Amino acid sequence: EGPTSAAPPERAPRVPPAGSVKRCLVVADLEKPGVREFRWELLPWLEQRVERVELQGDVRAFVKARSALPLEAQAEDLPDLVVVLGGDGAILAAVRAFSAHPVPTVGINFGRVGFLASTPAGHWEEVLTGILAGQGVLEPRMRLAAHLMPRAGGTMRAVALNDVVVQRGLTQGMLTVALSVDGEWVADYRADGLIVATPSGSTAHSLSAGGPVLFPSMLALVVTPICPQGLAYRPLVLHPESRLEITVTDASGMTTLVVDGQGFYPMRQGDSVMLTRH
Repeated sequence: EGPTSAAPPERAPRVPPAGSVKRCLVVADLEKPGVREFRWELLPWLEQRVERVELQGDVRAFVKARSALPLEAQAEDLPDLVVVLGGDGAILAAVRAFSAHPVPTVGINFGRVGFLASTPAGHWEEVLTGILAGQGVLEPRMRLAAHLMPRAGGTMRAVALNDVVVQRGLTQGMLTVALSVDGEWVADYRADGLIVATPSGSTAHSLSAGGPVLFPSMLALVVTPICPQGLAYRPLVLHPESRLEITVTDASGMTTLVVDGQGFYPMRQGDSVMLTRH
């Protein structure tokens, strides 16, 4: 008989049953036009339908406070549903706040694009009524784990829902970065940077740089160079279990590792970042 392998994990969307939402957390980006007024409409509506409703109006402070908690404390008293009022940036922040213990999250779009915060503000009641009645669909999304290994020592770990980007500084020329996949050298990119995106992030920075659009719940990694110097450099779609290593081999100044457009970490020539499926 030939070799066998374990069955892949279940990826089919599931429907949370009616009545499963007891505690709801509202994360509101109060800098977005319309959010300040809308929260006073939403909160009473939720309070009539769930047992406990909480509001977080300072998204950055909320993420910072939760991230500072020990992992054991982060696992305590989790909400059954997070409702985000804002744009895709607010969704990414809310996901970062619960990166160690993900919770179901729905975004009501007060931004411009809304790939992640996909519920239009005018349809919020219809969507939330369906979720509370057990008609919502829970869709798993792949994430990335980044492990930065500076040559000078020390480590940094982060989790991304959208993408991880190695990019040049504002005042320096192009970078040269080496990409290896599962220990095998792939290419040396001479470019403004390199993007590694999840399917969710394929519609973000990667798309702007010419990368493909992937179905959001599929499993894959997208590698997209930013303004590469050379016609041979094209976006790559890789297996989700691939282990990527990006090394800055030549840089005239400070390079930046950007996680979901919200976490920024300095890199220098010789530094590497390892990327795997979280």
